[in-house]
Amino acid sequence: MSPFGRLDRNSTSLAYHNVVVTLVMMSAETTDPTSQSNYRQISTKHFLLDWSIDFHEKVITGSITHELTVHTSDLKEVIFDTSDVVIKRVYIEGESCDAQYSLGEKHEVMGSALYISLPAGLQPGSSVKVTIEYHTTEPGCKALQWLDKAQTHGKTHPYLFSQCQPIYARGLLPCQDTPSVKATYEARITSVLPALMSAIRVSPPAEGPVHDAKLVGQDEVTYVYSQPVPIPSYLIAIASGNLCYRAFEKLEGKDWTSGVWAEPNIINDAWWEFKEDTTRFLAAEEELVGMPYKFGVYDLLVLPPAFPYGGMENACLTFVTPTLLTGDRTLVDVVVHEITHSYFGNGITHADASHFWLNEGWTTYIERLLQQILHSPAHRGFSFLTGSKDLYDDLKLYEHRNKKYQKLQIEFEKGENPDDAYSSVPYDKGANFLLHIERTLGGLDVFLPYVKDYVKTFMGKSITTEMWKEHLFGYYARFSGDDELEALKSIDWNAWLFGTGVTLPVPMEYDMTLAQQSYKLAERWNKTKDTSEFSATDISGMDANQIGAFLERLQSFDPLPAAHIDDLGDLYGLVNSPNAELRLRFYQVALLDPKSANSELHATAALGWVVGEEDGMVKGRMKFCRPIFRAVFSVNKAIAQDKYQKHKSSFHPIARDLIEQDIELTKGHGTNA
Repeated sequence: MSPFGRLDRNSTSLAYHNVVVTLVMMSAETTDPTSQSNYRQISTKHFLLDWSIDFHEKVITGSITHELTVHTSDLKEVIFDTSDVVIKRVYIEGESCDAQYSLGEKHEVMGSALYISLPAGLQPGSSVKVTIEYHTTEPGCKALQWLDKAQTHGKTHPYLFSQCQPIYARGLLPCQDTPSVKATYEARITSVLPALMSAIRVSPPAEGPVHDAKLVGQDEVTYVYSQPVPIPSYLIAIASGNLCYRAFEKLEGKDWTSGVWAEPNIINDAWWEFKEDTTRFLAAEEELVGMPYKFGVYDLLVLPPAFPYGGMENACLTFVTPTLLTGDRTLVDVVVHEITHSYFGNGITHADASHFWLNEGWTTYIERLLQQILHSPAHRGFSFLTGSKDLYDDLKLYEHRNKKYQKLQIEFEKGENPDDAYSSVPYDKGANFLLHIERTLGGLDVFLPYVKDYVKTFMGKSITTEMWKEHLFGYYARFSGDDELEALKSIDWNAWLFGTGVTLPVPMEYDMTLAQQSYKLAERWNKTKDTSEFSATDISGMDANQIGAFLERLQSFDPLPAAHIDDLGDLYGLVNSPNAELRLRFYQVALLDPKSANSELHATAALGWVVGEEDGMVKGRMKFCRPIFRAVFSVNKAIAQDKYQKHKSSFHPIARDLIEQDIELTKGHGTNA
């Protein structure tokens, strides 16, 4: 029985067929601290979704059929994770009556466990099919955001998109919501608007008439999808809206295809932004890791501005923020990160939230290595350098909020929300750790062959940090000499994995070539008393990333005088820049001194930009909205809280939870003593 109680109810099910099992490579005693499911005893290997999207009621209605494999004897029940779903019926293939089920008392983070009684006599290795008829709820379902047509680019139709990472799939479908379980799936989605999923489109064809030539917004069409590669629950994704598709040119010799989905009024901009680089990036990734891309399709979906992340690596369908559409391709490298997840995350997956850094640290490290291959070694160093600003900001934030979130490997308590720890730490501290290992071993010539073996060994599996470390030492014991093993032993593993503090365990140096112009300009601004010495030509030779580095560098000095900040914003066009990365950094410079004469003016402007008062589009990406709300909160708590409360519904539920912690409307899990 769940420690959170149990409420008796009744119920039923359907069924479906064949699949692939992916067993989790972990010790039997280890269980995911965020799941109430009994996935060690019985696990899903395939599931079938049959859904209808109701935009009027803002719910998804239908069923899920799990094909499960039994792992233990005398199994009496299967337990699924759920959160705010309404169960209508449960039944088991081959049984004449509906199945008995009960729904556990709701836990604030983990939701309600769904207990379903199983037939007697199931043996290890046997299969059973369980169907659950249900519907989602609104409000309540954190996995889904329903947008009114006014919140979209085209403003003609409503929009739906999901975000299941880290533990929100349970609000979309009853499942074993842990990355330790991977399953294939099939789906039938009926909607009055085009519907996409993290799978391969079976029908109607992606390059055929929009919405199968039916009337968009009025006529129902059933979309059929298949995902033949086992994936964890957090990669299940759905989106539905007024969407159309443009394919990228297919690369010769490649089995996979690629293209972009977006609303009609931005599809050409989106296609132009990504058409030159996406397939090139994916081909370079294949060569680097030594393994072909296995998901068959790599499409991008440009979402409305409320999307809380820069990108989300959903299998076959990467979600991206519209803030990448700058018109100059300066931010397309975000796609490199998401493509890299095809191997590190989607392929080799963290066993549970405590090992999340294996996803993001490896992905960030490989992403930056690709920068070196695609551009130059200087670009790799520049990426580490620019990432360090966010890393140190987050380490300082957790110094006061919760020091354990400064660790790479976090010991989450049962029922603790992993989103409370969401920051740049697993990304940048993890990437720096791997860079330190690379350098300690003697460089890329020594480390890159290991990377390829790591991918080959663990592709398709869910692993822990301990398993990765054991494999690392084992590889160099087999293929190298004592020098490499001694080098690995010299690393302070405890400091990197479990250490806290506002600095890295080892000082890291990076190639500064691309930052020199940015840093010199920042030094000039820091020292000047008269801004008349500056002109717009100061930044004419810089790309957007270098201008961003200039603004980040300014934040390392004492705050600029109020007049200097005004001149800075006007002279370089930062005060109204359409590039969200630059606008954010300008506001961070402007709000560095919360007591300055013009701080409230800049705070008001920054909030207006974030909530969409300027252009009608909220800046829902947490990279932008959270720092702005935190900075404004330091200037004037009431302004930040009042503005947020007025525009709360515009932000994604995940973003809302974290912003409310940032501006002290709610408390996160745990505080420092």
